[in-house]
Amino acid sequence: MQFYLDFEKPLVELEHKLNELRGYSTDEVDFSGEIQKLEKKAKKLRQEIFSNLTRWQLTQLARHVNRPFTLDFVKHIFTDWFEVHGDRNFREDPALVCGFARFDGEPCAVIGHQKGRDTKEKVYRNFGMPNPEGYRKALRVMQMAEQFGLPIFTFVDTPGAFPGIGAEERGQAEAIARNLREMAALKVPVIVTVTGEGGSGGALAVAVGNRVLMMENAVYSVISPEGCAAILWKDGSKGAEAAEALKLTAHDIEKLGCVIDEVIPEPLGGAHADHAAAAAMVHACLRKHFDALKGLSSEELREQRYRKLRAMTIVEE
Repeated sequence: MQFYLDFEKPLVELEHKLNELRGYSTDEVDFSGEIQKLEKKAKKLRQEIFSNLTRWQLTQLARHVNRPFTLDFVKHIFTDWFEVHGDRNFREDPALVCGFARFDGEPCAVIGHQKGRDTKEKVYRNFGMPNPEGYRKALRVMQMAEQFGLPIFTFVDTPGAFPGIGAEERGQAEAIARNLREMAALKVPVIVTVTGEGGSGGALAVAVGNRVLMMENAVYSVISPEGCAAILWKDGSKGAEAAEALKLTAHDIEKLGCVIDEVIPEPLGGAHADHAAAAAMVHACLRKHFDALKGLSSEELREQRYRKLRAMTIVEE
């Protein structure tokens, strides 16, 4: 199902006309000339729209219901996917998918947040907000990967860890903190990709890596714009103002110089417009950074991760 954000609406009429003309084209009736003109016009309009997005519009784009999720990247980038379920302590958490696969023929572990597209799936996936058992499942897979010397690829796309009473009772904060500690000490390469929303500790719990990459239209922040607005102005509807203050876009984060290593470009119109093309761009970036890490020893990998974390603690007076 095609879904358009408010700022994409000008494209709707053009897309409808294009689809109609393609449907009417036959061997006897050729609309190729008109189709080419409309495609050129649509491309120009897309460029105008997506080159001037506000931080709030980029936040909406990062949350787009048709944006590729972890399992979409698994489908396009990895082979021989085998999912692992449960934390062997309490239960399975569908909000965080974990398993093993092959990356260009090489065995690896894959971990990532998984949102839903329709109402039923959104509820099943808890809107991509993991409970503590999700993070414990992720840690279980990471430890297995370390035991067998497998690289780890994580995909971050969550508004945050689930803040429910049950989650807190079962140790949500402890599960996140443990993951932060254990990931920092892993002896295998860890490559993190922020694909949509990178929200607070819910993102960080699977985001301690040797390389942290971020897709062009993703966002990464300590809190959601709505949550920030609710705290600062007691008004969650001021999300647009909060987004500007948070400076949460990929290019904002890149300017900090120490949080992410590279911004991955997306197809014109955003990753939701072409999953295969977006995945190809992510694949190429993962390949490059994985090749750079392959020759490092376990101690060098740990030291590199440590230095990366320490570089984020600069204080300006």
